[in-house]
Amino acid sequence: MAGLFERLAGRFSPGSKQDGDAALITEAVDAIVDAVEPKVRMHSRYRQKLEPSVRKTVSHLRALARTPLEPVLLTRAAWATDPRVNAFFATAADVPAILGRAPELQEFFARSNAAEAYALMGMRKTEMREETRTLVSFSDHRIVAPAATLEAARVELARRILLRLAQAALARIIAVDEQAAELESRKGYLGARLRLLRLSEERDTGDIERQLKETVDAYIDAKGSLATLDGYIGHIDEVFSHPERHVALTHTALRVDRLGVKVEGEASGPVNDLALAELSIGPGLQAVIAAVRCPRAEMPSRADLIAQAERSL
Repeated sequence: MAGLFERLAGRFSPGSKQDGDAALITEAVDAIVDAVEPKVRMHSRYRQKLEPSVRKTVSHLRALARTPLEPVLLTRAAWATDPRVNAFFATAADVPAILGRAPELQEFFARSNAAEAYALMGMRKTEMREETRTLVSFSDHRIVAPAATLEAARVELARRILLRLAQAALARIIAVDEQAAELESRKGYLGARLRLLRLSEERDTGDIERQLKETVDAYIDAKGSLATLDGYIGHIDEVFSHPERHVALTHTALRVDRLGVKVEGEASGPVNDLALAELSIGPGLQAVIAAVRCPRAEMPSRADLIAQAERSL
């Protein structure tokens, strides 16, 4: 399944050929179904129902892939010359420190003889307003999807986004299942309350009866969306029909000075003019991203890594 997601992700390249999309998307539907809920395969028309939404997701991700991302060379020397490196890292020494704390990058160089790796770096951007200025900082740097070429790194990122979408569909199903369990418990509680009132010859049972009916109706709706194959297909289709709700890439311009102070208008000293790309995947992941080149020569030695770990204790 991972190999199929990688093949599909490879189609998101701006220069990729689109011949054979029909067969590939059919395979992609099967991979998504297997990842989310394999029993959907028992539906005789599951492919016909899901292919339009999967095709829409592919088109959306292809549009994102056309966004140019000029790789940023991550070196200590670049901190003094590249506005992006200067803005993204507080000091030149932070560059190799971040590289050394990237497990995927370490693994890539351990299994490869490559002199450098292309990857995607994600960061959290924070703006802190003071009396007369706004400080902009970047933190929580993560370097992911390292590869020998930028194209391969982008394919790996696309594969991970596809998996995230499959996770989002599965999360919807799990949430509905949990809701049904809660409603079933409340249904039992209200039913017992109603029986108790009736045994007590309580005449005013209207409020409990109303709550019980509302709970039973909601329980039936929740279970109904999972009890049938069409219900599962509906949850998968809802996610892949609206990929823009789950994956978005926005672009913003930012001007900061060499100390990270936001510049609005004219500046008296050197200014870093930045074009930021911000990637959002679901409600829990939002980060400024940059394509990066990571030279092996900039990686800290094993002794340096041990020393860093000891200092953090």
